[in-house]
Amino acid sequence: MPRTLDGQITMEKTPSYFVTKEAPHRVFAMSRHTKLIVVVRDPVTRAVSDYTQTLSKNPGLPSFQNLVFKNSSRGLIDTSWSAVRIGIYAKHLENWLQYFPLSGLLFVSGERLVTDPAGEMGRVQDFLGLKRVVTDKHFYFNQTKGFPCLKKPEGSSRPRCLGKSKGRAHPHIPPEVLLRLRDFYRPFNLKFYQMTGHNFGWD
Repeated sequence: MPRTLDGQITMEKTPSYFVTKEAPHRVFAMSRHTKLIVVVRDPVTRAVSDYTQTLSKNPGLPSFQNLVFKNSSRGLIDTSWSAVRIGIYAKHLENWLQYFPLSGLLFVSGERLVTDPAGEMGRVQDFLGLKRVVTDKHFYFNQTKGFPCLKKPEGSSRPRCLGKSKGRAHPHIPPEVLLRLRDFYRPFNLKFYQMTGHNFGWD
């Protein structure tokens, strides 16, 4: 990390920190005062989105239902598949809480980031001890992508929207497969709600 002066905040992002077993210890060793922001979304939707992204790079991939079940006749979910494992948020959070207090973590709702980006960004700014500068006036909803975009910053010729990999259509997955996956995640979601003190409403 670069040296941070008084009055500055240094930020870094990667989707893999939260789910990497060694990451909490390494981050703690670097700085025990690090604040952590984790964007979470409905783990069923997240798994389908993960699969969709992989499928776009590897069109020969087996179907979602072939990958999600260890044994389709018994309906056992394959937790070794990363698309499933990542969404077991309670398990990953337990790992982080061995090193950081809950007050040092902010969980941002991926769903609310789409429906109320300014509200979620307000929570982020509060968490970081910043003045609320980013507000509703900084966003507009892009109908084509189905996501909010940042309005054109000063000195830039165009607005900032999420990249091509975001907002692509998901393949059809049989409803009974999604239902089975939802049943699988339910106890983990409830535990996550209890741990964070926040109900994300994924049921």
